[in-house]
Amino acid sequence: MARHYVTIKDIAKILNISVSTVSRALRDTYDVNQETKEKVLALAAELNYKPNFNATGLAKGSTHNLGVILPFITNYYFSTVITGIQEVAYNNGYNITLFVTNDSPERELAIMENLSVSSLDGLLVSISSDSDSCNHFQEIIDEGVPVVFFDRVANEIDTSKVMQDDYNGAFEAVEHLILNGYTKIAHIAGPKGMSFTEARLKGYIDALTKHHLSINEDWIVYSGFSQEYGEQDTYQLLQLKQQPDALFAVNDRKAIGAMIALKNKGIKVGEEFGVIGFTNDPMSTIISPALSTIAEPAFEIGKLSCELLIKHITKPKYFHGEEIVLPGKLIVRESSMRKAKH
Repeated sequence: MARHYVTIKDIAKILNISVSTVSRALRDTYDVNQETKEKVLALAAELNYKPNFNATGLAKGSTHNLGVILPFITNYYFSTVITGIQEVAYNNGYNITLFVTNDSPERELAIMENLSVSSLDGLLVSISSDSDSCNHFQEIIDEGVPVVFFDRVANEIDTSKVMQDDYNGAFEAVEHLILNGYTKIAHIAGPKGMSFTEARLKGYIDALTKHHLSINEDWIVYSGFSQEYGEQDTYQLLQLKQQPDALFAVNDRKAIGAMIALKNKGIKVGEEFGVIGFTNDPMSTIISPALSTIAEPAFEIGKLSCELLIKHITKPKYFHGEEIVLPGKLIVRESSMRKAKH
């Protein structure tokens, strides 16, 4: 015998109210009184009612699917963001589909061009490093698909964005190095033009300026985000006639690459040369000496960005874009601590 699934009609019949009232009560709309809502929700729970998303999708253009476009999934930061997104999506009855750009703007554009807009209720996006144009995201917003940016955001697009406080995190990291006696501080940055690369660079410059330390353009190196880039950038700094005695890396992977390069050159990390990163990747506690860093609130960024997207989807007329900036936290370890000289 075929199993009977509880429907909205069943709940309406038992409570002797209309199907539309049950539907509105389940969606928590403002025009159903509290007592009726509570009766509907209690009976729905008792009967183990599960919404038929395919049917509701056909009826009101909703699929309960969210797309997530991001540069990497192997990266600790992004995998933690996804965990936060999944928690909120799952608790609200949404499935997520991941699209990985491998940090390629061409791949990002291809994904957007081949995206089936009708199969998604909304998009969460962290743009790739060299995205010169974000018109493809504006076009999809113009088609009525809500988009929320997280971490790597498109500044020119007016929608919700969730980021960590890149500027203050960088400022605190560099000031920490200065207060520990390092005075010739380099910065191995991300790619030019990215909003968070620029924000972290500004934090670095402003910390040096506050403490009356000179800014040496040769000590600012732009490149990619990997450990290999961190090594290359550090070898480049060590070839200079005037060498730094510390560096702030745009992320932990680059900082770890820098530490490897320093060790290969026989330079003692911490004691002779300070290093601080940005992320709090688990690798930062495994490497020796342990890496000082700014911990990013990755899980919270995932949760908040998904919550905002669901608000855009469910309350399109009443909800306007928000920009949320979450603070990081300085974590001091051995790589930035100068031992007292006897």
